[in-house]
Amino acid sequence: MLKSPQPSTPNQSLERYFDTIGFRPFRFQRSVWRAYRAGQSGLVHSATGTGKTLAAWMGPLLSFLEKNRDPTQWNPKRPPPLRVLWITPLRALAGDTEQSLRAPLDALGLPWRLESRTGDSKASVKARQRKRLPTALITTPESLSLMLTHEKMLDQFAGLEGIIVDEWHELLGTKRGVQIELALARLRRLSPNLRTWGLSATLGNLQQAQESLLGAHATPERSRIIEGSKEKRMKIESVIPSKIDRFPWSGHIGTKMVPQVAELLEQSASTLLFANTRSQTEIWYQHLLKHRPDWAGQIAVHHGSLDASVRRWVEDGLRAGTLRAVVCTSSLDLGVDFTAVDLVVQVGSPKGAARLLQRAGRSGHQPGVASRLVFVPTNAIELVELAAAQDAIRQRKLEAREPIHKPLDVLAQHLVTIAIGGGFESADLLAEVRSTEAYQSLTDAEWNWVIDFVCRGGSSLQAYPEFSRVEMSDGRYVVTQRRVTRQHRMNIGTIVSDASMKVKYMKGATLGTAEENFISRLSPGEKFLFAGRLVELVRVKDNAAYVRRATGQPDTVPRWMGGRMPLSSELSDALRGKMEEAAGGELVGREMKALSGLMQIQQRWSKLPKRDELLIERIKVRGGYQLFVFPFEGRLVHEGLSALMAYRMSQYQKATFSMACNDYGLVLQSPSIIEIDAAIENGVFATDELTGDILSSMNATEMAKRQFRQIARVAGLIQQGFPGQQKKSSHLQASSNLLFDVFNQYDPDNLLLDQSRREVLQHQLEASRMFDALERIGRSRIVITDPPKVTPLAFPLLVDKLRARVSSETLADRVARMQRDLEKAAGEA
Repeated sequence: MLKSPQPSTPNQSLERYFDTIGFRPFRFQRSVWRAYRAGQSGLVHSATGTGKTLAAWMGPLLSFLEKNRDPTQWNPKRPPPLRVLWITPLRALAGDTEQSLRAPLDALGLPWRLESRTGDSKASVKARQRKRLPTALITTPESLSLMLTHEKMLDQFAGLEGIIVDEWHELLGTKRGVQIELALARLRRLSPNLRTWGLSATLGNLQQAQESLLGAHATPERSRIIEGSKEKRMKIESVIPSKIDRFPWSGHIGTKMVPQVAELLEQSASTLLFANTRSQTEIWYQHLLKHRPDWAGQIAVHHGSLDASVRRWVEDGLRAGTLRAVVCTSSLDLGVDFTAVDLVVQVGSPKGAARLLQRAGRSGHQPGVASRLVFVPTNAIELVELAAAQDAIRQRKLEAREPIHKPLDVLAQHLVTIAIGGGFESADLLAEVRSTEAYQSLTDAEWNWVIDFVCRGGSSLQAYPEFSRVEMSDGRYVVTQRRVTRQHRMNIGTIVSDASMKVKYMKGATLGTAEENFISRLSPGEKFLFAGRLVELVRVKDNAAYVRRATGQPDTVPRWMGGRMPLSSELSDALRGKMEEAAGGELVGREMKALSGLMQIQQRWSKLPKRDELLIERIKVRGGYQLFVFPFEGRLVHEGLSALMAYRMSQYQKATFSMACNDYGLVLQSPSIIEIDAAIENGVFATDELTGDILSSMNATEMAKRQFRQIARVAGLIQQGFPGQQKKSSHLQASSNLLFDVFNQYDPDNLLLDQSRREVLQHQLEASRMFDALERIGRSRIVITDPPKVTPLAFPLLVDKLRARVSSETLADRVARMQRDLEKAAGEA
């Protein structure tokens, strides 16, 4: 330890610490320290693994050293009160973050107490912290909101000096990010001189990100955006399959590449293998173990549904370098400092340049060390996505995270939080809420509506006392009912997922959680993969699925919601650029050159579209006609666009349509000829009346009803229950559907109804992005071809259409036959 017997300057202490770890501070880190000591707030933007943590953390330490220069006056037995809050987006990161922050504390010999407070923390630790918080606390958005419900803790926040929000790019554009904005506004009220710093990498809209983080405090005099190293030495390569399918299809997850991946793991000291869904991690782990049974105990699986003890065991193994590889999802995407990791393998397209960059940075995660990522395609066309992502990274065209504006469900939850934590006066809290970027345009009418909603459930629920949560007492809005307080604390937060069940051995450990919807479809005796093990369901009791170890083959793999990531708009644009290069005969890079056979057939039978072209292919098939359209705008846009096209064409052409979509295009099929020329002439791609036509073309009411279910949970209209007494998802669904129908009939102006419709348009249908796509199509030249056979670009869409009608095994056989027929027709290309 570097405990000096005599006073030294903060800078001297700092230089000694950096000497011991063998690094010299970067210029951007020194800039952050100076800004923090000057009382400023801001955003630090730097590539993954370039030292953002030290940039943010050393500012508070230097500030303490500046005010407490004599170490002989420090009393380790009486650490200073709360000075710093460190917010992490994932509770799984808290332990790793704590270790990173503790190193300089111990080296400098500071008398600080550093602790974590998350959903994984012990009840005894939380109880002690309610009486006295540590000097620095690592927590999550949900745990921070929970602390604000404890009035006795609020005095401790008055001395708070700094708050650091890690991985702000992951919270921005989500309701959790808005939850943080509201909590920060409250903390600034309690501690007016609070300094706020966000840490971010791989973000395309820095100014917006800073404004959302700082709200009204984002002024030039009081805030900074400090950019560190924008680029880190990085090597991105791909595993090219020995045989490229010229007619590829999606939906199989590339496990035939396991031997090549195993070779990579053999050559690496420690590897993170990223899959895009939790289900895929389980499958890849089993296939790797089957290929290399001698790796048992040397490889592991990690995702957010595993029990905390399992996750910690895996993280400790990575940290110690005892694990050869970990198959994981985004649970290890963020903030992790596993210096032993020297290789990242990405299975399947990450669907965005920023995510690819973020994951690459998990290897060589320290300043000055190069990162290495190997991409494993799950079908041939994904090689184009990798080439496009590399172009986007080189051109610094990273994805923006658009902030959310005025989600009233989050505001309603926050009002109850503050009412429990000591109460509020309307005018004071309104000014506080309006100081956030998310609610700066909140109207008086909207504010009064939310107040009425939390006090009596709004105009349609006032007769039901369970919806009266907040009441007026001595001029302040407060919560006096213990039932309301207990329910609110147990259901706080904005993460909404299907009700989950614990998965436990009959005798022994808890493995994690699976969605109730999945467990409810299993019968006793059925086998499934979970936590890297093959288990068999024994029985379901007391909201837990009891299992035992099994042998043989799995009957199924758990499916978790939220795994379908759409192509980002930035990557879509880069993808269109790669197609234009190919159309001009340019195949740049190994990935594009590997696809030369596929591209030649596409060009020979139809066309490779340029940036300013929209390709439409017409093909007559048994039982009707198919129309393949290739905007390259991402799956969500194409889902809305296919429904829109079918609706608009049905207005003047009597026809029924079936459809399918992927990230590259869409297919419409009809028993009768699809008159696309007339459709174009009649404005099938027009932006006029777009919102009305979108809502008319889809089951908008049903979609809004599903979205309302999430809003109702966040707003506190429906409760998931207490630990061990969770309500079934079917009960929650019935409750939310009933409320939706009541509001529709008796309270049609209910603002939560309006929010559900708006969220469907913005998030599920990406209406604004669809508008931009249609505007681009309107400026483009439309190219219509009549290929002799299904083309390489159209083939994946054809398979997606078949998928809904046949089993997976039958589908694979049928696809193989179709591929053989098409290859025969294509001949040697």
